[in-house]
Amino acid sequence: MALFDLSEACASYNGKQVLNSVSLSVEAGEKIALVGRSGAGKSTLLKLLYDRHDTECALVPQNLGLVSTLSVFHNVFMGRLHKNSTWYNLANLVRPFTAEAEQVRTILSKIRLEEKFSTPVGELSGGQQQRTGVARALYQGCSVFLGDEPVSAVDEHQARGVMQSITENHDTVILAMHDVQLALQFCTRIIGISDGKIAFDRPVDRMKSTDLNGLYGTS
Repeated sequence: MALFDLSEACASYNGKQVLNSVSLSVEAGEKIALVGRSGAGKSTLLKLLYDRHDTECALVPQNLGLVSTLSVFHNVFMGRLHKNSTWYNLANLVRPFTAEAEQVRTILSKIRLEEKFSTPVGELSGGQQQRTGVARALYQGCSVFLGDEPVSAVDEHQARGVMQSITENHDTVILAMHDVQLALQFCTRIIGISDGKIAFDRPVDRMKSTDLNGLYGTS
């Protein structure tokens, strides 16, 4: 049985149709990149998938939803608030327990952000904030990771490390992406989205970067 299964799905935003009769099946264990121009429908498709299995998925949206006045630790720790009692969460807000602090530090070290453990998120660069959002998703411990441009603000070298952490720590990954090279390197399946429809759906081993030129209007 497929982990995700959409059949002739449609979606509109502000009265305008964004997705038009999209059918998509995703099996557990797949690493998928949704690629295409801005406005093609990638984010909407990702949201449709998340809405169907939100309790099972870790999500990094474009709007990260971070609390700028709280530290990196606390923003990452928020990924598991629903799993803890109110008193436990409040206690960690005042002073992080050693076990929680160590777990968060371990995750931050994977994406080279451990030195910002106590820094308020509002003092971070855009790329550092994005990595904080990824760390929060990693901390959730879900088997499925959904990300909407999760490394768009991160420099090339660090982006590869973040992508490696995402793909190594989640069984199933679905990412909306613009970076074709990262998609080809870290994903096993590429789905091209154009004008709210699936333009193509192929395994990575049957593709090269030039195959995507038509999707972006380049030659």
